[in-house]
Amino acid sequence: MNQQDYRGLLLLVNTKDQYSRLTEYADMRIKILQTQISTETDMDRVKRIQGSIAELNRLKTLRDEVIKGAE
Repeated sequence: MNQQDYRGLLLLVNTKDQYSRLTEYADMRIKILQTQISTETDMDRVKRIQGSIAELNRLKTLRDEVIKGAE
């Protein structure tokens, strides 16, 4: 992403209410995926779920990434 892309995301991450809702959504999805991963037997599916969890955790640090990239 370039600086302009990051600047476009500033409204999302600098609005406390919106960013709070985004992180709450990520937390809810992570809980669901953790339940799925605990019962999954297909290792390919486990890897995909792990990737999804990692990406959702990344959303929770999006604010820091966007602020740094927009500088």
